[in-house]
Amino acid sequence: MPSEAKRGDQRLECQDPVPDLNIGKGPVRPYVITEPPRALSESRTPSSMKEKLLIAALLLITGVVRLHSLSNPDSVVFDEVHFGGFASKYIKGIFFMDVHPPLAKMLFAAVGSIAGFNGDFEFSKIGERFPESTPYFFMRLFPSILGVLTVLLMYLTLRCSGVRIPIAFIASLCFAVENSYVTISRYILLDAPLLFFIASAAYAFKKYEIYPQGSWASQKALLSAGLALGMAVSSKWVGLFTIAWIGLLCIWRLWFMIGDMSKPVGKTVVEASRKLVYLLIVPAILYMTFFYIHFDALTISSDGAGFFSSAFRTTLQGNTIPKDILADVGIGSVVTIRHIATMGGYLHSHDHMLEKGSQQQQITLYPHLDGNNDWIIELNEKPNAPLTSFEGLMDGTIIKLKHLGTQRRLHSHDHKAPVSESADWQKEVSGYGFDGFEGDANDDWVVEIDQDASEPGEAQKRVKALDTKFRLRHTIMNCHLFSHEVKLPKWGFEQQEVTCASQGKEHLTLWYVEANYHPQLPEDAERVSYKKPGFFEKLIESHQRMWHINKNLVEPHIYESKPHSWPFLLRGINYWGENHKQVYLLGNAVVWWSVTAFIGIFALVVSSELISWQLGYEVLQDPKVVNFHVQVIHYLLGYALHYVPSFLMGRQLFLHHYMASYYFGILAFAHALEIIVTYVFRKREVYGYAVAGAFLSCTVYFFISYRPLIYGSPWTQELCEKSKWLSGWDYPCHNFLSSYDDYKKIETEQAQEALYPSQTLVAGADAKPTDNQNAPVAEPASDEEFDVDKIMASPGLKKFVDQNGNELPFDVVKDVLGNGGSVMSVEHRSHTDIL
Repeated sequence: MPSEAKRGDQRLECQDPVPDLNIGKGPVRPYVITEPPRALSESRTPSSMKEKLLIAALLLITGVVRLHSLSNPDSVVFDEVHFGGFASKYIKGIFFMDVHPPLAKMLFAAVGSIAGFNGDFEFSKIGERFPESTPYFFMRLFPSILGVLTVLLMYLTLRCSGVRIPIAFIASLCFAVENSYVTISRYILLDAPLLFFIASAAYAFKKYEIYPQGSWASQKALLSAGLALGMAVSSKWVGLFTIAWIGLLCIWRLWFMIGDMSKPVGKTVVEASRKLVYLLIVPAILYMTFFYIHFDALTISSDGAGFFSSAFRTTLQGNTIPKDILADVGIGSVVTIRHIATMGGYLHSHDHMLEKGSQQQQITLYPHLDGNNDWIIELNEKPNAPLTSFEGLMDGTIIKLKHLGTQRRLHSHDHKAPVSESADWQKEVSGYGFDGFEGDANDDWVVEIDQDASEPGEAQKRVKALDTKFRLRHTIMNCHLFSHEVKLPKWGFEQQEVTCASQGKEHLTLWYVEANYHPQLPEDAERVSYKKPGFFEKLIESHQRMWHINKNLVEPHIYESKPHSWPFLLRGINYWGENHKQVYLLGNAVVWWSVTAFIGIFALVVSSELISWQLGYEVLQDPKVVNFHVQVIHYLLGYALHYVPSFLMGRQLFLHHYMASYYFGILAFAHALEIIVTYVFRKREVYGYAVAGAFLSCTVYFFISYRPLIYGSPWTQELCEKSKWLSGWDYPCHNFLSSYDDYKKIETEQAQEALYPSQTLVAGADAKPTDNQNAPVAEPASDEEFDVDKIMASPGLKKFVDQNGNELPFDVVKDVLGNGGSVMSVEHRSHTDIL
């Protein structure tokens, strides 16, 4: 007799995860009963021993695939330059600027710190070798484990949405060997943590749907969804689209709950309130908490702080922002003038000329503190006049600004701007004059205080350092001193262009005095300093900077791609290449194109069903078909919400920006495999499973065929060329060797070099050690004693060079030795250097 546990397992295995529709009869119309049956959670939750063993097998296979050879390459790969570098800065507490929220980067820093990383390696360039002190293996292990767990989450999510065990296993296995997901989960990148949190949110919400409303299990699942959403949006702003997806699913569910006549209205209101708290307020609290930790951890000033306002930078250790500044600004003051917008650069000049227009001295906006930011305020009628007393700078005063370093004055005239020359409303601003010159009318500017932007009180009437915001209007051109994001060419050191604008956005013409010195003011004169911003002020400013920089990442990149190309996998991304090996992000074309094709087919099927319904034909009421439609619409809504916004972005985009959308596409496609088994081949399910098995086989075959591009392992030029199904798959096949034997030869040579350090023979009558001052010098030898051919065949020896590094042929070496020249052993060179 089977045991009770076995009978329970058998009962659960036989239970259909898609129950019949529960339709209630109202006085006027039928309605859907939204309360799930009690048995639903049991049928969609792994509980049998067989299923648990299947999950264990799935994790084992995924672990082998995702964790294989993590230490290879042993150098920096792709965006590890950024995110590994940020982890280093977290550990050392050095402030930096990034366009993404902090959580995922902090997690990498935490893992690195636990593994012993002290931040001494900065991940400065792709291909840079990791020193022994950098635990890069453990830092890569973290996203790889998250990648393994994401496969588990896909399986559990599919089970919660009504997919049978075999199909959930097959679909998850396809995801486990999906080339692009394997690649992005192996390196110190944000994608694996982001996808893990998105997958966690999707699973938690689908789990919430299978429990009775208000039950403890449903509340735990809903809270888990909120926590996962908070961590997703705290890793990348892509998480906002996941919040929007779950929000729309809540509205969908709420719509049917309102129409459910068996459910009291009060209960619906309570559930809606609970969702508001768990799915919006909890993520918001988490998001702000991680930023609080971010600000608290990064306390040391650096170049990255240059993106922020001076007030923000005063909160950092080692900042050089002026403090205790003389408040009153007047004629004769030596000042630095800071631009309000465009991340607040300083009005700047230097002894270099414009290469266009008047060819007078350059005037730019410069983001760093510098002596060339200093200007002397002069009264327009009394330039170069000696100071006898302090005269405040009032609204409407006409002034000249003389550059302290070069003695040239701020000047404008009817010349086109050097870069914005096509804009007739912008004129050139230059430095003009010489020491002792009193200037001309084109040096005159009217001070116009902006009362709305200035601090209330005296700062609205006369110029006060920090508090008064003002414009400078040219008296003749009637244009305002202006700056924007446009950069000068290399001859202008790529600093920001300054022009005189008669149009344009008003905030781009606002300035204020940051540093101020006046010899006539007493020591006890009023002084001001920046007010240190609080947490919320820093949070708002950091988001303004993040958004500003993110939208301006428009420089072309060799591996960027457009959103319309992503569903067709027209090209990938080159991550790394060295030693005749390559890492290239490429999706598994079998899964990738199947998802794309299914989305198109499903759209056609739904369209035809809607037309048939309008014509009066019956719509299929089979529970499995209904569940198929509901779940696929849910997942494709997630696909669309994560994909469509990409078309609105003007910044550079890459294939990996499609990964979150693609995840939802695979979830939807898994339901296509499910409906093939349960409906298309419902009388011959074995055929449906055969189709799913064949699909898995093709997926695994593609993975195996292209695995050298994932693991950076040996491949041949011939196999590489044959693998290029599309011209956009632009991994460089010429980098690979002709055969696998060639790789073995290199490995053998490297092993021999390790045992017998290779030598370079320096030949010449007056040869002296150059690479190794302690190299032993051999006595001259005869041709009989010095067998060149024999020595050249020795392990590791590559070539002969003279003392200048010039290669010598064999016969020259023999002649040198025969004429009394010497041979010395010097520091060996690597195989790659010599090749």
